[in-house]
Amino acid sequence: MEIVKVAALGMTGMLLGLLLKETKPEYSVYLSLAAGILIFSYMAGKLEYLFDSVLKIQEYLPLDTKYLTTLLKMIGITYIGQFSSGLCRDAGYGTLAAQIEVFAKLYIMVLSMPVLLALMEAIHGFLS
Repeated sequence: MEIVKVAALGMTGMLLGLLLKETKPEYSVYLSLAAGILIFSYMAGKLEYLFDSVLKIQEYLPLDTKYLTTLLKMIGITYIGQFSSGLCRDAGYGTLAAQIEVFAKLYIMVLSMPVLLALMEAIHGFLS
């Protein structure tokens, strides 16, 4: 039922932002930012459980820690990029939001290159 709390917080922020947009449009952006930060901080508490679960999986599977670290970085980049681009888009800066999204995608590609190269080396090792 935690999703209901988060959805209610988001909907409340949206409705208050719509009300303020008519009288004080500059404050509606701040309200949207505050609601987003509250939701993001609530989610940050759940990340501890996620990290503990990933460490438990690592105990069961003999995986190199750099692959799990890379996976967690990719997930973090995705969430932060989506969150920040959404805030920019709400504030009316669609071009800036698109640039954040493109940078996040390119950075994920950069992070995934060592994993891809290791996979290619493993495939090459099987074929030779």
